[in-house]
Amino acid sequence: MTRSSTTTAPAASDGIESPYAWARLVVSLLLMTIGGSGMYSVTVVLPQIQAEFAISRSEASLPYTLTMIGFGLGSMLMGRLSDRFGVLVTLVLGTLGISAGFVWAGSAQSLWQYSLAQFLLIGMLGSASTMTPLVADTSQWFTRRRGIALAVCMSGNYVAGAFWPPIMQHFIDTAGWRPTYIGIGVFCLLTMLPLALTYRRRPPAQPAGMPPVTQKRMRAPFMIEASRSDPAQPLGLSPATLQALLATAGVACCVAMAMPQVHIVAYCGDLGFGAARGAEMLAIMLGLGIVSRLVSGWISDRIGGLRTLLLGSVLQGIALLLFLPSNGLVSLYVVSALFGLFQGGIVPAYALVVREYFAPREAGSRVGVILTATLLGMALGGWMSGAIFDLTGSYRAAFMNGIAWNLLNVSIVGFLLLRARRPGKWAVAGTDRVRGLAP
Repeated sequence: MTRSSTTTAPAASDGIESPYAWARLVVSLLLMTIGGSGMYSVTVVLPQIQAEFAISRSEASLPYTLTMIGFGLGSMLMGRLSDRFGVLVTLVLGTLGISAGFVWAGSAQSLWQYSLAQFLLIGMLGSASTMTPLVADTSQWFTRRRGIALAVCMSGNYVAGAFWPPIMQHFIDTAGWRPTYIGIGVFCLLTMLPLALTYRRRPPAQPAGMPPVTQKRMRAPFMIEASRSDPAQPLGLSPATLQALLATAGVACCVAMAMPQVHIVAYCGDLGFGAARGAEMLAIMLGLGIVSRLVSGWISDRIGGLRTLLLGSVLQGIALLLFLPSNGLVSLYVVSALFGLFQGGIVPAYALVVREYFAPREAGSRVGVILTATLLGMALGGWMSGAIFDLTGSYRAAFMNGIAWNLLNVSIVGFLLLRARRPGKWAVAGTDRVRGLAP
């Protein structure tokens, strides 16, 4: 046996859905939790940034927007790098980036320095390396349980949301936001590099489409037969068209999602409840999002990615509507909890849809594009909500704006679901086009 064969063909105990695959998934969860600190740090320190640099609410929201833009662009870059060189390379680059970014941001003497550190090092290099590469990697180590595996992996993003805000707020209150940032940077360096060594082995090869066990669990007439969808004509569309529709839906759903996640701390401060109560609500929101992601992963293994995506989108819209009449402390806690329970499964469903309708060899780049769209939606939604607040003096119009974007997302996903419920029609049409029998 040659050396190359021992590294590219893992034994049965180290293959798909093996104990090694599950152990690798646990490490992915840990890395995404640590790397997610970059997303939530800027949300927690938003009031301190606004006060220290004497800027408006929309200007204070700009670092978050730049972080998410950097996160999005970095997701595409890291996805391509992981497809070509493996996930280990991207994790090492990301660890160095996020560690340096926190130290630089904690030492920044101006808003533009802080924003650049968040955009380039924390977002583009750091947090991005613990999102797309790990999601794509996880999707290739599981078949029958791919939905729940992706949900567990991407729960790291919400574990970070539940873990980091109260921890950061505690250290900000006791030591200040600058020492807190520098401390997080050191912590990331000391923990992420050793964990990255888990990824020295490449994923095993596996076919595209929905696993047979998932197809058997889905009953007609609602079956979404992704396995019959030709990757060259998924749902009777070109791959570029389907990806564009998914990306647009991703932007729309996350513009809506960003309103509570980005501004709940500032919103509570405006209502007189204090930033600490807002940090607690954010932690509850994202902590229950973990439950939502796990349950949605279990559901998606039975009904497919598109139907899970539609379910989460509709429930998110309901939660946003419930925020409108809620301005008391108890009601905000309750609605924040419901929001977390309702919307946690949306983003993992996009990754599952990509694996159901596109070729496995494109997993990193395709997932990267879709996740980039969701992150750009978070960036746009975070800034837009702050700008609407500056114009109107309240967050009511910002919540209405989020509801409108959520309706756009539901419309796109509903259109794709209608096409997915008639796979035979699109398969025949696609075959006729190839044969020259149809326009």
